[in-house]
Parts: sequence; C-alpha cells; structure tokens
Amino acid sequence: MAYETIEHDGILYAEVIWAGTAVPKSRFFSKDDSSFQFGLLAHEAGFIEPAHYHHPVKREISDLQQMLVVQRGVLAIDFYTPEGDKFREVILRVGDAINLVHGVHSVRVIEDMQCVSVKQGPFLGDKLDKVNVDIK
Repeated sequence: MAYETIEHDGILYAEVIWAGTAVPKSRFFSKDDSSFQFGLLAHEAGFIEPAHYHHPVKREISDLQQMLVVQRGVLAIDFYTPEGDKFREVILRVGDAINLVHGVHSVRVIEDMQCVSVKQGPFLGDKLDKVNVDIK
C-alpha cells in the first residue's frame, strides 16, 4: 500500500502515505477542496522551481488537520467512533506520514519516537484545540 485512507461511516479520519512510496511526478492525494493538501513532491535531478511566493488569499478553515511524519521510533494511531468504540489501529514507523483529518483518534508511543508535526494555526491552547472523548 502506498497511499491509504482511513474512513468510517462516511467520515474521512486520516490519510496515510507509507514509507518507501514513490511517485514519478509530484502528486497530492487530498481532494482539491481539502483545507490541508497532503502529497508527495517528486522531480528529476536538475529541476528548478522558479522563485515565487503564494498569493495572500483569505481562506476560511473550519477543521483542524494535523500531519505527522515519523523520524524515529514507532507509534500507533487508534481511531474511534464518536461513541468511543475503537474501529482501527494504524502502526507508523520511520518514514510513514499520516494526515489526521476528522474524527476521534489517540496516539500511543510503542518505541521512543520523534515526529515532524504540522497543523493549521494559530494555536489557541489545548482547551480550545482538543475535546477529550471517553473510550470503551
């Protein structure tokens, strides 16, 4: 598996790009209307992207997505229904990347780990950022 989506009851919980995935040219897997674009950049040696900047376009974002790229260690992401029932576990190792999109999830560290973490800002603090859910 190179790219995988984690879905349950019509809700996209996450997107995973597994380590070792290769694409012949740059490819974004997320839907065009997603507030967070998740994909791989790929170019041949010698490619030069012209100097540029991105238009300062005002965007309204109502979800908070978070991407993790595992640099060392092993972790598990557990996914739950809104009622707290676990329906899936994903084990991530070095080089794996996940974009957490919607729904209830938890992170369990299996081996000491370090991840690159990217999410939309500004950071408003844990009280406004996270809603804890009782799991079964």
